[in-house]
Amino acid sequence: MNTALFDFPGPKARTRHRLYAVVGISAIVAFVAFVVWRFADSGQFEARRWEWIQYEAIQVALLEALLNTLRAFAAGAVLALLFGAIMAAGRLSDHAILRVPATAIVEFFRAVPLVILIFVFHYGLSLGSPFYSVVLGLTLYNGAVFAEIFRAGILSLPRGQSEAAYAVGMRKTQVMNLVLLPQGLRAMLPVIVSQMVVLLKDTALGFLITYEELLRYARYLGSFAEFGRPLVQLTFVVAAIYIVMCLLLTWLANYLGKRERRSKKHVDHGDILDKEVERV
Repeated sequence: MNTALFDFPGPKARTRHRLYAVVGISAIVAFVAFVVWRFADSGQFEARRWEWIQYEAIQVALLEALLNTLRAFAAGAVLALLFGAIMAAGRLSDHAILRVPATAIVEFFRAVPLVILIFVFHYGLSLGSPFYSVVLGLTLYNGAVFAEIFRAGILSLPRGQSEAAYAVGMRKTQVMNLVLLPQGLRAMLPVIVSQMVVLLKDTALGFLITYEELLRYARYLGSFAEFGRPLVQLTFVVAAIYIVMCLLLTWLANYLGKRERRSKKHVDHGDILDKEVERV
């Protein structure tokens, strides 16, 4: 069935769309094949350029760099979610004394580039270890984005949900925790995961202030002449690691979403049973 804003394509349109898809996929495959051919032609796939990966010391150092990346991501993600929740609550407050400062803080940290925040904390405030500057920058920048995600998710719900809760005598805190948040989180989850992926990739900015994460170690090892300066090969490895981590984040989000939906169905069935018992 057609909708008010969209007409489903007919036979000719579907044929045209298939043609566009074939042409687009062919162009992408041709581009990837050209890149692979150029790498092979320049000797990037030769065995001597991959010998570095056989050394145990390099494997251990690469694992340590990965753990440093995950440390910064975990700390930044937890603190950013907490900061975002607090700022979102402030922006949703009915009191201007809370709403106005929260709005100013969120808009400020959303507008300032993350790399500038990291530089200010590291070179300006001299926090010591680069880890603290990276985590603080990730927390404030991504926390401001999370605050807007949470606020938009809550405001996207029908007003009837909160009005019905107020009608039965719930306080605003109860309405938020028991009615709005459980529903809003389902709508927010895809956007939260997308921002988590951004936060994970933003940890790579730590190499600018000498934080020993994946990208910095790859750049360091890629300058070794004894290994043929395998910067391209290290780029492949680091990119594959980031892709795997992002896919794991997506899988975790899908798992949590399915689990939440199953629990919701269970609750719904229990509610139906209680109503039937009361009717009888």
